Amino acid sequence: MRVQPELDPNVDDEAPTIDGIAPYDEQHYVAYLRLLAAETDGADWTEVARIVLHRDPVTEEIRTRRCWESHLARVQWMTKIGYRRILEQAPREQRPDLH
Repeated sequence: MRVQPELDPNVDDEAPTIDGIAPYDEQHYVAYLRLLAAETDGADWTEVARIVLHRDPVTEEIRTRRCWESHLARVQWMTKIGYRRILEQAPREQRPDLH
């Protein structure tokens, strides 16, 4: 069963580290895309943490920094490896023809 992504979900303190797509990942695709866009734009991590991760870097700097780093690492994994897993999990008739 596939999980629907949320537009502005709350996040756990740490993103998954499994070598596969977790339901958490599916639920947080939009947040991952927002993190990736912010990283590409060179946005300040504290602003991104406040807006995307719903964390307060002023009152909980260490916890917030770890949360941001964890989710950024996960989105980087998704762009390098995870997207392939998404394609592998798709039913054959729904897979894009990449050739």
